[in-house]
Amino acid sequence: MGSNIAGIVLASAARHPARTALRLGDAETSYASLDAAAARVAGLLRERGVGAGDRVAVMLPNLPQFAFAYYGALRLGAVVQPMNVLLKQREVSFLLRDSEAKVIFAFEGLHEHAAAGAAMAGAQHILVAFDGFDAVLAQADPVTGVAPRRGDDTAVLLYTSGTTGSPKGAELTHDNLRRNFEISAGLFDIGPDDVTLGVLPLFHSFGQTCGLNTAISSGACLTLLPRFEPGQALEMLETHRVTICEGVPTMYAAMVDHPNVAGRDYARLKVCISGGSAMPVAVLHACEERFGCPLLEGYGLSETSPVASFNQPGLVRKLGSIGTPIEDVEMRVVDEQDHDVAVSEVGEILIRGHNVMKGYWRQPEASAHELRGGWMHTGDLARIDEDGYYFIVDRKKDMIIRGGLNVYPREVEEVLHEHPAVSEAAVVAVPHPLLGEDVGAAVVLKAGAQVSERELRTFVRDQIAVFKHPRHLWFVSELPKGPTGKILKRSIDVPDAIATPTRRSPAP
Repeated sequence: MGSNIAGIVLASAARHPARTALRLGDAETSYASLDAAAARVAGLLRERGVGAGDRVAVMLPNLPQFAFAYYGALRLGAVVQPMNVLLKQREVSFLLRDSEAKVIFAFEGLHEHAAAGAAMAGAQHILVAFDGFDAVLAQADPVTGVAPRRGDDTAVLLYTSGTTGSPKGAELTHDNLRRNFEISAGLFDIGPDDVTLGVLPLFHSFGQTCGLNTAISSGACLTLLPRFEPGQALEMLETHRVTICEGVPTMYAAMVDHPNVAGRDYARLKVCISGGSAMPVAVLHACEERFGCPLLEGYGLSETSPVASFNQPGLVRKLGSIGTPIEDVEMRVVDEQDHDVAVSEVGEILIRGHNVMKGYWRQPEASAHELRGGWMHTGDLARIDEDGYYFIVDRKKDMIIRGGLNVYPREVEEVLHEHPAVSEAAVVAVPHPLLGEDVGAAVVLKAGAQVSERELRTFVRDQIAVFKHPRHLWFVSELPKGPTGKILKRSIDVPDAIATPTRRSPAP
Protein backbone atom coordinates (compact mmCIF):
# COMPACT_ATOMS: atom_id res chain seq x y z
CA MET A 1 0.00 0.00 0.00
CA GLY A 2 2.81 2.41 0.88
CA SER A 3 1.62 6.01 0.82
CA ASN A 4 -1.37 5.39 -1.47
CA ILE A 5 -4.25 7.48 -0.11
CA ALA A 6 -6.73 4.89 -1.41
CA GLY A 7 -5.85 3.01 1.76
CA ILE A 8 -8.14 5.30 3.80
CA VAL A 9 -11.16 3.47 2.36
CA LEU A 10 -9.88 0.06 3.47
CA ALA A 11 -8.92 1.40 6.90
CA SER A 12 -12.31 3.01 7.56
CA ALA A 13 -14.16 -0.03 6.18
CA ALA A 14 -12.19 -2.27 8.54
CA ARG A 15 -12.99 -0.10 11.56
CA HIS A 16 -16.73 0.31 10.95
CA PRO A 17 -17.97 -1.43 7.79
CA ALA A 18 -21.67 -0.81 8.45
CA ARG A 19 -21.40 2.96 9.05
CA THR A 20 -22.66 5.30 6.32
CA ALA A 21 -19.85 6.76 4.25
CA LEU A 22 -21.91 8.55 1.61
CA ARG A 23 -25.51 9.69 1.50
CA LEU A 24 -27.56 10.93 -1.45
CA GLY A 25 -31.11 11.76 -0.48
CA ASP A 26 -32.42 8.67 1.29
CA ALA A 27 -29.85 6.33 -0.28
CA GLU A 28 -26.88 5.42 1.91
CA THR A 29 -23.56 3.79 0.97
CA SER A 30 -21.78 1.99 3.79
CA TYR A 31 -18.02 1.88 4.14
CA ALA A 32 -18.05 -1.81 3.21
CA SER A 33 -20.02 -1.00 0.04
CA LEU A 34 -17.69 1.88 -0.85
CA ASP A 35 -14.69 -0.43 -0.45
CA ALA A 36 -16.30 -3.12 -2.62
CA ALA A 37 -17.30 -0.63 -5.34
CA ALA A 38 -13.80 0.91 -5.46
CA ALA A 39 -12.29 -2.58 -5.75
CA ARG A 40 -14.49 -3.36 -8.75
CA VAL A 41 -13.74 -0.01 -10.40
CA ALA A 42 -10.06 -0.90 -10.09
CA GLY A 43 -10.81 -4.24 -11.73
CA LEU A 44 -12.78 -2.54 -14.51
CA LEU A 45 -9.89 -0.18 -15.20
CA ARG A 46 -7.38 -3.03 -15.15
CA GLU A 47 -9.45 -4.78 -17.84
CA ARG A 48 -9.24 -1.55 -19.89
CA GLY A 49 -5.44 -1.63 -19.75
CA VAL A 50 -4.96 0.99 -17.04
CA GLY A 51 -1.92 0.59 -14.81
CA ALA A 52 0.03 2.49 -12.18
CA GLY A 53 0.74 6.08 -13.21
CA ASP A 54 -1.84 6.16 -16.02
CA ARG A 55 -4.30 9.05 -15.97
CA VAL A 56 -8.01 8.38 -15.40
CA ALA A 57 -10.42 11.29 -15.90
CA VAL A 58 -13.49 11.52 -13.68
CA MET A 59 -16.21 13.81 -15.04
CA LEU A 60 -19.00 13.17 -12.54
CA PRO A 61 -21.21 15.32 -10.31
CA ASN A 62 -21.47 14.92 -6.54
CA LEU A 63 -22.70 11.32 -6.51
CA PRO A 64 -21.44 8.20 -4.74
CA GLN A 65 -20.12 7.04 -8.14
CA PHE A 66 -17.56 9.86 -8.04
CA ALA A 67 -16.04 8.30 -4.92
CA PHE A 68 -16.18 4.82 -6.48
CA ALA A 69 -14.23 6.01 -9.54
CA TYR A 70 -11.85 8.22 -7.54
CA TYR A 71 -10.76 5.62 -5.02
CA GLY A 72 -10.91 2.81 -7.59
CA ALA A 73 -8.42 4.54 -9.86
CA LEU A 74 -6.13 5.39 -6.93
CA ARG A 75 -6.38 1.80 -5.69
CA LEU A 76 -4.88 0.64 -8.98
CA GLY A 77 -2.08 3.19 -8.63
CA ALA A 78 -3.46 5.41 -11.39
CA VAL A 79 -3.61 9.22 -11.34
CA VAL A 80 -7.08 10.76 -10.99
CA GLN A 81 -7.90 13.68 -13.27
CA PRO A 82 -11.11 15.32 -11.95
CA MET A 83 -13.03 17.38 -14.52
CA ASN A 84 -15.91 19.84 -14.44
CA VAL A 85 -19.13 18.18 -15.64
CA LEU A 86 -20.04 21.27 -17.68
CA LEU A 87 -17.04 21.12 -20.01
CA LYS A 88 -17.74 20.90 -23.73
CA GLN A 89 -16.26 18.57 -26.34
CA ARG A 90 -13.41 20.89 -27.29
CA GLU A 91 -12.37 21.43 -23.66
CA VAL A 92 -12.63 17.74 -22.81
CA SER A 93 -10.52 16.83 -25.81
CA PHE A 94 -7.81 19.35 -24.87
CA LEU A 95 -7.54 18.10 -21.29
CA LEU A 96 -7.51 14.43 -22.24
CA ARG A 97 -4.89 14.99 -24.92
CA ASP A 98 -2.76 17.08 -22.61
CA SER A 99 -2.78 14.45 -19.85
CA GLU A 100 -2.80 11.48 -22.25
CA ALA A 101 -5.59 9.99 -20.15
CA LYS A 102 -6.54 6.42 -21.00
CA VAL A 103 -10.10 6.49 -19.68
CA ILE A 104 -12.81 8.98 -18.78
CA PHE A 105 -15.83 8.29 -16.54
CA ALA A 106 -18.81 10.48 -17.46
CA PHE A 107 -22.36 10.63 -16.14
CA GLU A 108 -25.45 9.83 -18.20
CA GLY A 109 -27.16 12.94 -19.52
CA LEU A 110 -23.87 14.85 -19.31
CA HIS A 111 -21.76 12.38 -21.25
CA GLU A 112 -22.18 13.46 -24.89
CA HIS A 113 -19.37 16.01 -24.81
CA ALA A 114 -17.20 13.67 -22.77
CA ALA A 115 -17.71 10.84 -25.26
CA ALA A 116 -17.01 13.10 -28.24
CA GLY A 117 -13.95 14.63 -26.57
CA ALA A 118 -12.65 11.18 -25.64
CA ALA A 119 -13.02 10.00 -29.25
CA MET A 120 -11.01 13.01 -30.45
CA ALA A 121 -8.30 12.38 -27.85
CA GLY A 122 -8.14 8.62 -28.29
CA ALA A 123 -9.33 7.86 -24.77
CA GLN A 124 -11.83 5.22 -23.68
CA HIS A 125 -15.20 6.43 -22.43
CA ILE A 126 -17.06 4.71 -19.60
CA LEU A 127 -20.69 5.74 -19.19
CA VAL A 128 -21.85 5.99 -15.58
CA ALA A 129 -25.60 5.45 -15.48
CA PHE A 130 -27.21 6.22 -12.14
CA ASP A 131 -29.17 2.98 -12.02
CA GLY A 132 -26.91 0.83 -14.21
CA PHE A 133 -23.37 1.36 -12.97
CA ASP A 134 -23.66 -1.31 -10.29
CA ALA A 135 -24.43 -3.89 -12.97
CA VAL A 136 -21.33 -2.82 -14.92
CA LEU A 137 -19.15 -3.12 -11.83
CA ALA A 138 -20.61 -6.52 -10.97
CA GLN A 139 -19.01 -7.91 -14.15
CA ALA A 140 -15.50 -6.79 -13.10
CA ASP A 141 -13.16 -8.83 -10.96
CA PRO A 142 -12.32 -6.80 -7.82
CA VAL A 143 -8.82 -5.64 -6.98
CA THR A 144 -8.71 -6.41 -3.29
CA GLY A 145 -5.35 -4.85 -2.49
CA VAL A 146 -3.98 -1.35 -2.96
CA ALA A 147 -1.11 -0.66 -5.36
CA PRO A 148 1.99 0.61 -3.56
CA ARG A 149 2.83 4.23 -4.31
CA ARG A 150 5.54 6.54 -2.99
CA GLY A 151 4.62 9.70 -1.16
CA ASP A 152 5.97 11.86 -3.99
CA ASP A 153 4.07 9.99 -6.70
CA THR A 154 1.30 12.02 -8.31
CA ALA A 155 -2.16 11.08 -7.04
CA VAL A 156 -4.34 13.79 -8.62
CA LEU A 157 -3.87 15.94 -11.71
CA LEU A 158 -5.99 19.00 -11.07
CA TYR A 159 -6.29 21.44 -13.96
CA THR A 160 -6.48 25.13 -13.17
CA SER A 161 -9.26 27.24 -14.63
CA GLY A 162 -7.10 28.71 -17.36
CA THR A 163 -8.25 32.33 -16.86
CA THR A 164 -4.82 33.54 -17.94
CA GLY A 165 -4.26 31.06 -20.76
CA SER A 166 -4.55 27.34 -21.39
CA PRO A 167 -5.33 25.26 -18.27
CA LYS A 168 -2.34 23.82 -16.45
CA GLY A 169 -2.41 20.51 -14.57
CA ALA A 170 -1.26 20.84 -10.97
CA GLU A 171 0.35 17.57 -9.83
CA LEU A 172 -0.74 16.83 -6.28
CA THR A 173 1.08 13.93 -4.65
CA HIS A 174 -0.17 11.33 -2.20
CA ASP A 175 1.79 13.07 0.56
CA ASN A 176 0.41 16.49 -0.45
CA LEU A 177 -3.16 15.27 -0.11
CA ARG A 178 -2.67 13.03 2.93
CA ARG A 179 -1.09 15.72 5.08
CA ASN A 180 -3.75 18.20 4.00
CA PHE A 181 -6.76 16.05 4.83
CA GLU A 182 -5.20 14.79 8.07
CA ILE A 183 -4.57 18.36 9.22
CA SER A 184 -8.04 19.42 8.05
CA ALA A 185 -9.62 16.62 10.07
CA GLY A 186 -7.94 17.97 13.19
CA LEU A 187 -8.89 21.56 12.46
CA PHE A 188 -12.53 20.62 11.85
CA ASP A 189 -12.57 18.24 14.85
CA ILE A 190 -14.23 15.61 12.67
CA GLY A 191 -14.87 12.03 13.76
CA PRO A 192 -17.07 9.01 12.95
CA ASP A 193 -20.20 10.62 14.39
CA ASP A 194 -19.98 13.69 12.15
CA VAL A 195 -21.93 14.48 9.00
CA THR A 196 -20.39 16.87 6.45
CA LEU A 197 -22.53 18.72 3.92
CA GLY A 198 -21.11 17.87 0.48
CA VAL A 199 -22.24 20.75 -1.71
CA LEU A 200 -18.77 21.75 -2.90
CA PRO A 201 -17.97 20.09 -6.27
CA LEU A 202 -15.86 17.00 -5.70
CA PHE A 203 -13.91 17.72 -8.90
CA HIS A 204 -12.56 20.83 -7.13
CA SER A 205 -9.75 20.69 -4.56
CA PHE A 206 -11.79 22.22 -1.73
CA GLY A 207 -14.61 19.68 -1.98
CA GLN A 208 -12.25 16.82 -2.70
CA THR A 209 -9.79 17.33 0.17
CA CYS A 210 -11.85 19.04 2.87
CA GLY A 211 -15.06 17.21 2.00
CA LEU A 212 -14.47 13.74 0.55
CA ASN A 213 -11.01 12.74 1.79
CA THR A 214 -11.36 14.33 5.21
CA ALA A 215 -14.71 12.61 5.82
CA ILE A 216 -13.65 9.19 4.52
CA SER A 217 -10.34 9.17 6.41
CA SER A 218 -12.24 10.05 9.61
CA GLY A 219 -15.00 7.47 9.19
CA ALA A 220 -17.59 10.26 8.96
CA CYS A 221 -20.55 10.62 6.60
CA LEU A 222 -20.51 12.91 3.55
CA THR A 223 -24.05 13.81 2.52
CA LEU A 224 -24.10 14.83 -1.14
CA LEU A 225 -25.95 17.46 -3.13
CA PRO A 226 -25.17 17.16 -6.88
CA ARG A 227 -26.03 20.79 -7.61
CA PHE A 228 -26.10 23.55 -5.04
CA GLU A 229 -29.51 25.01 -4.37
CA PRO A 230 -29.82 27.03 -1.14
CA GLY A 231 -33.26 25.74 -0.18
CA GLN A 232 -32.17 22.11 -0.55
CA ALA A 233 -28.95 22.76 1.33
CA LEU A 234 -30.89 24.26 4.26
CA GLU A 235 -33.23 21.28 4.30
CA MET A 236 -30.26 18.90 4.38
CA LEU A 237 -28.66 20.77 7.28
CA GLU A 238 -31.74 19.93 9.31
CA THR A 239 -32.97 16.54 8.07
CA HIS A 240 -29.51 14.95 7.62
CA ARG A 241 -28.38 16.32 11.01
CA VAL A 242 -25.29 17.95 9.50
CA THR A 243 -22.52 18.85 11.94
CA ILE A 244 -19.97 20.39 9.55
CA CYS A 245 -21.00 22.72 6.71
CA GLU A 246 -18.45 23.62 4.04
CA GLY A 247 -19.01 26.21 1.34
CA VAL A 248 -17.86 29.36 -0.41
CA PRO A 249 -19.10 32.85 0.54
CA THR A 250 -21.73 33.05 -2.22
CA MET A 251 -23.26 29.77 -0.98
CA TYR A 252 -23.50 31.06 2.57
CA ALA A 253 -24.97 34.37 1.38
CA ALA A 254 -27.60 32.51 -0.65
CA MET A 255 -28.55 30.33 2.33
CA VAL A 256 -28.91 33.12 4.89
CA ASP A 257 -30.91 35.22 2.41
CA HIS A 258 -33.24 32.33 1.52
CA PRO A 259 -36.86 32.73 2.70
CA ASN A 260 -36.86 29.23 4.22
CA VAL A 261 -33.79 29.77 6.41
CA ALA A 262 -35.89 30.55 9.49
CA GLY A 263 -37.73 28.00 11.59
CA ARG A 264 -35.32 25.13 11.03
CA ASP A 265 -33.35 23.15 13.58
CA TYR A 266 -29.60 23.64 13.17
CA ALA A 267 -28.73 22.42 16.65
CA ARG A 268 -26.39 19.67 15.41
CA LEU A 269 -24.31 22.12 13.35
CA LYS A 270 -21.06 22.74 15.21
CA VAL A 271 -18.97 24.64 12.65
CA CYS A 272 -19.16 26.26 9.21
CA ILE A 273 -16.05 26.26 7.04
CA SER A 274 -15.53 28.86 4.30
CA GLY A 275 -12.88 29.14 1.59
CA GLY A 276 -12.48 29.72 -2.13
CA SER A 277 -12.74 33.52 -1.91
CA ALA A 278 -12.86 36.25 0.71
CA MET A 279 -15.83 36.09 3.09
CA PRO A 280 -17.60 39.45 3.58
CA VAL A 281 -17.78 40.19 7.30
CA ALA A 282 -21.49 41.05 7.02
CA VAL A 283 -22.23 37.59 5.60
CA LEU A 284 -20.10 35.95 8.32
CA HIS A 285 -22.11 37.70 11.05
CA ALA A 286 -25.41 36.71 9.40
CA CYS A 287 -24.35 33.05 9.20
CA GLU A 288 -23.22 32.83 12.80
CA GLU A 289 -26.40 34.48 14.02
CA ARG A 290 -28.65 32.22 11.92
CA PHE A 291 -26.84 28.89 12.38
CA GLY A 292 -25.70 29.38 15.97
CA CYS A 293 -22.13 28.18 15.41
CA PRO A 294 -18.76 29.70 14.47
CA LEU A 295 -17.84 30.24 10.83
CA LEU A 296 -14.12 29.69 10.31
CA GLU A 297 -12.38 30.97 7.21
CA GLY A 298 -9.39 29.36 5.54
CA TYR A 299 -7.27 30.00 2.48
CA GLY A 300 -5.52 28.01 -0.19
CA LEU A 301 -5.18 27.17 -3.86
CA SER A 302 -5.55 24.11 -6.03
CA GLU A 303 -1.75 24.11 -6.12
CA THR A 304 -1.61 23.89 -2.30
CA SER A 305 -3.86 20.83 -1.95
CA PRO A 306 -5.67 23.27 -1.07
CA VAL A 307 -5.47 24.40 2.60
CA ALA A 308 -2.59 26.75 3.46
CA SER A 309 -3.98 28.78 6.39
CA PHE A 310 -6.96 28.56 8.71
CA ASN A 311 -8.58 30.21 11.70
CA GLN A 312 -7.50 27.47 14.04
CA PRO A 313 -9.64 26.34 16.98
CA GLY A 314 -8.25 27.39 20.33
CA LEU A 315 -6.56 30.49 18.93
CA VAL A 316 -7.89 34.03 18.85
CA ARG A 317 -10.15 34.61 15.85
CA LYS A 318 -9.94 37.92 14.02
CA LEU A 319 -12.84 38.86 11.77
CA GLY A 320 -11.87 39.15 8.13
CA SER A 321 -8.69 37.11 8.63
CA ILE A 322 -7.80 33.85 6.89
CA GLY A 323 -5.98 32.90 10.08
CA THR A 324 -2.44 31.59 10.33
CA PRO A 325 -0.50 28.95 8.34
CA ILE A 326 -1.41 25.34 9.07
CA GLU A 327 1.08 22.94 10.66
CA ASP A 328 4.49 22.80 8.91
CA VAL A 329 3.46 25.33 6.26
CA GLU A 330 5.17 28.71 5.89
CA MET A 331 3.69 31.86 4.39
CA ARG A 332 5.21 35.24 3.59
CA VAL A 333 4.02 38.55 2.18
CA VAL A 334 6.51 40.10 -0.23
CA ASP A 335 7.03 42.99 -2.63
CA GLU A 336 7.80 42.79 -6.35
CA GLN A 337 11.39 41.72 -5.58
CA ASP A 338 10.25 38.95 -3.18
CA HIS A 339 11.43 40.93 -0.16
CA ASP A 340 9.28 40.68 2.97
CA VAL A 341 7.10 43.73 3.54
CA ALA A 342 6.53 45.40 6.88
CA VAL A 343 3.61 44.60 9.18
CA SER A 344 0.29 45.88 7.74
CA GLU A 345 1.81 46.58 4.32
CA VAL A 346 0.25 44.88 1.28
CA GLY A 347 2.18 42.34 -0.76
CA GLU A 348 1.91 38.98 -2.53
CA ILE A 349 1.45 35.76 -0.55
CA LEU A 350 4.16 33.12 -0.97
CA ILE A 351 3.72 29.57 0.40
CA ARG A 352 6.17 26.78 1.19
CA GLY A 353 5.47 23.40 2.76
CA HIS A 354 4.16 19.85 2.39
CA ASN A 355 0.98 21.10 0.71
CA VAL A 356 2.65 22.68 -2.34
CA MET A 357 2.24 20.77 -5.60
CA LYS A 358 5.03 18.86 -7.29
CA GLY A 359 4.68 21.16 -10.29
CA TYR A 360 2.58 21.69 -13.41
CA TRP A 361 2.18 18.65 -15.65
CA ARG A 362 4.82 18.77 -18.39
CA GLN A 363 5.27 22.54 -18.04
CA PRO A 364 8.74 23.00 -16.56
CA GLU A 365 8.92 26.71 -17.36
CA ALA A 366 5.58 27.50 -15.70
CA SER A 367 6.55 25.32 -12.74
CA ALA A 368 9.91 27.05 -12.34
CA HIS A 369 8.25 30.47 -12.52
CA GLU A 370 5.48 29.79 -10.01
CA LEU A 371 7.79 27.89 -7.62
CA ARG A 372 10.82 30.16 -7.97
CA GLY A 373 13.04 30.38 -4.95
CA GLY A 374 11.31 27.36 -3.45
CA TRP A 375 8.10 29.31 -2.75
CA MET A 376 4.70 29.07 -4.44
CA HIS A 377 3.83 32.51 -5.81
CA THR A 378 0.06 32.81 -5.40
CA GLY A 379 -0.82 36.09 -7.07
CA ASP A 380 -2.96 36.93 -4.02
CA LEU A 381 -2.44 40.18 -2.15
CA ALA A 382 -2.55 40.27 1.64
CA ARG A 383 -1.23 41.95 4.75
CA ILE A 384 -0.05 40.50 8.08
CA ASP A 385 -0.80 42.03 11.45
CA GLU A 386 1.50 42.15 14.46
CA ASP A 387 0.22 38.76 15.68
CA GLY A 388 0.97 36.94 12.41
CA TYR A 389 -2.64 36.80 11.16
CA TYR A 390 -3.14 37.10 7.41
CA PHE A 391 -5.79 39.29 5.79
CA ILE A 392 -6.56 38.85 2.10
CA VAL A 393 -6.74 42.15 0.27
CA ASP A 394 -7.40 40.94 -3.27
CA ARG A 395 -6.12 39.09 -6.29
CA LYS A 396 -3.07 40.83 -7.73
CA LYS A 397 -4.71 40.90 -11.15
CA ASP A 398 -7.98 42.31 -9.75
CA MET A 399 -6.40 45.38 -8.15
CA ILE A 400 -7.62 48.66 -9.69
CA ILE A 401 -5.11 51.45 -10.30
CA ARG A 402 -7.06 54.71 -10.44
CA GLY A 403 -4.83 57.60 -11.42
CA GLY A 404 -1.84 55.93 -9.76
CA LEU A 405 -3.72 55.07 -6.56
CA ASN A 406 -4.36 51.42 -5.64
CA VAL A 407 -7.96 50.39 -5.01
CA TYR A 408 -8.58 46.89 -3.63
CA PRO A 409 -12.02 45.68 -4.76
CA ARG A 410 -12.62 43.57 -1.67
CA GLU A 411 -12.56 46.66 0.58
CA VAL A 412 -15.30 48.31 -1.51
CA GLU A 413 -17.28 45.06 -1.69
CA GLU A 414 -17.24 44.79 2.11
CA VAL A 415 -18.95 48.17 2.38
CA LEU A 416 -21.53 47.32 -0.30
CA HIS A 417 -22.40 44.11 1.57
CA GLU A 418 -23.20 46.16 4.68
CA HIS A 419 -26.16 47.81 2.92
CA PRO A 420 -29.34 45.90 3.88
CA ALA A 421 -30.59 45.77 0.29
CA VAL A 422 -27.45 44.16 -1.20
CA SER A 423 -27.22 40.41 -1.72
CA GLU A 424 -24.01 40.22 -3.82
CA ALA A 425 -21.50 42.70 -5.17
CA ALA A 426 -18.46 42.54 -7.42
CA VAL A 427 -16.14 45.51 -7.87
CA VAL A 428 -14.16 45.62 -11.12
CA ALA A 429 -11.98 47.99 -13.07
CA VAL A 430 -13.67 50.00 -15.81
CA PRO A 431 -11.83 52.18 -18.34
CA HIS A 432 -11.33 55.91 -17.74
CA PRO A 433 -9.98 58.25 -20.47
CA LEU A 434 -7.76 60.25 -18.10
CA LEU A 435 -7.14 58.09 -15.04
CA GLY A 436 -6.64 54.81 -16.89
CA GLU A 437 -9.00 52.83 -14.64
CA ASP A 438 -12.00 53.69 -12.52
CA VAL A 439 -14.05 51.77 -9.96
CA GLY A 440 -17.18 49.96 -11.10
CA ALA A 441 -19.59 47.76 -9.18
CA ALA A 442 -22.09 45.15 -10.35
CA VAL A 443 -24.71 44.62 -7.64
CA VAL A 444 -27.41 42.02 -7.02
CA LEU A 445 -30.21 43.13 -4.69
CA LYS A 446 -32.03 40.92 -2.23
CA ALA A 447 -35.48 39.71 -3.30
CA GLY A 448 -38.00 42.53 -2.87
CA ALA A 449 -35.36 45.09 -1.86
CA GLN A 450 -35.10 48.50 -3.49
CA VAL A 451 -32.36 51.10 -3.53
CA SER A 452 -31.29 53.55 -6.21
CA GLU A 453 -27.86 53.72 -7.79
CA ARG A 454 -27.26 57.17 -6.32
CA GLU A 455 -28.34 56.08 -2.83
CA LEU A 456 -26.01 53.11 -2.89
CA ARG A 457 -23.05 55.09 -4.19
CA THR A 458 -23.63 57.70 -1.48
CA PHE A 459 -23.76 54.95 1.15
CA VAL A 460 -20.33 53.72 0.07
CA ARG A 461 -18.82 57.18 -0.43
CA ASP A 462 -19.65 58.14 3.15
CA GLN A 463 -17.55 55.26 4.51
CA ILE A 464 -14.37 55.09 2.42
CA ALA A 465 -11.95 57.49 0.75
CA VAL A 466 -13.32 59.37 -2.24
CA PHE A 467 -10.97 57.75 -4.76
CA LYS A 468 -12.21 54.25 -3.79
CA HIS A 469 -15.96 54.54 -4.10
CA PRO A 470 -17.61 53.19 -7.28
CA ARG A 471 -18.45 56.04 -9.60
CA HIS A 472 -20.06 53.49 -11.90
CA LEU A 473 -22.63 51.14 -10.41
CA TRP A 474 -25.18 48.95 -12.14
CA PHE A 475 -27.72 46.36 -11.01
CA VAL A 476 -27.81 42.80 -12.36
CA SER A 477 -30.06 39.83 -11.67
CA GLU A 478 -27.10 37.53 -11.01
CA LEU A 479 -23.32 37.43 -11.16
CA PRO A 480 -21.38 34.87 -13.22
CA LYS A 481 -19.95 32.10 -11.05
CA GLY A 482 -17.58 29.18 -11.45
CA PRO A 483 -18.30 25.59 -10.43
CA THR A 484 -17.68 26.26 -6.73
CA GLY A 485 -19.82 29.40 -6.65
CA LYS A 486 -16.85 31.76 -6.84
CA ILE A 487 -17.69 35.00 -8.66
CA LEU A 488 -15.95 35.21 -12.05
CA LYS A 489 -15.07 38.88 -12.34
CA ARG A 490 -13.60 38.52 -15.81
CA SER A 491 -17.01 37.34 -17.07
CA ILE A 492 -18.96 40.31 -15.73
CA ASP A 493 -20.65 42.31 -18.47
CA VAL A 494 -19.91 46.01 -18.13
CA PRO A 495 -22.63 48.21 -19.71
CA ASP A 496 -21.55 49.67 -23.05
CA ALA A 497 -21.85 53.25 -21.82
CA ILE A 498 -19.33 52.46 -19.09
CA ALA A 499 -17.06 50.19 -21.12
CA THR A 500 -16.58 52.88 -23.80
CA PRO A 501 -16.18 56.10 -21.81
CA THR A 502 -15.84 59.59 -23.16
CA ARG A 503 -13.79 62.37 -21.65
CA ARG A 504 -16.92 63.50 -19.78
CA SER A 505 -16.46 62.95 -16.08
CA PRO A 506 -18.57 60.24 -14.42
CA ALA A 507 -21.11 60.98 -11.71
CA PRO A 508 -19.54 62.40 -8.53
